[in-house]
Amino acid sequence: MAFGIVALVFLVSVCAVSCAPAEPVPIISQDSDIQPDGTFKWSYESGDGTKQEQSGQPKQIEKETPVVMQGSASWTDNEGGGHQLTYVADENGYQPQSPDIPVAPEIPPAIQRALEYNAAHPEQDGN
Repeated sequence: MAFGIVALVFLVSVCAVSCAPAEPVPIISQDSDIQPDGTFKWSYESGDGTKQEQSGQPKQIEKETPVVMQGSASWTDNEGGGHQLTYVADENGYQPQSPDIPVAPEIPPAIQRALEYNAAHPEQDGN
């Protein structure tokens, strides 16, 4: 019985420490500008050093006029490591750039040759 009470007190104290809400992070600066033509830009910086910004503008692409965007974000993780991300989103898709994005290993030469052979010799439809 005493062990059960000690275990319960321990669990409650662990939950009280780990379940407590984190301190709110203040916004140090914030800016936003939206134009009637669809052009926009916004940015913010928070008290923990997190920064983010994005801008966009309509762009005629064939028969459509999507809003193309570009932006960046930077933050510090819980271990103190800094991270940065920049990106463009346009007719070529979403194109992020960051040292944190994993890079695929090179394709082994034998597999590359097989892929090239398959591309040059598509199977014929027998129907």
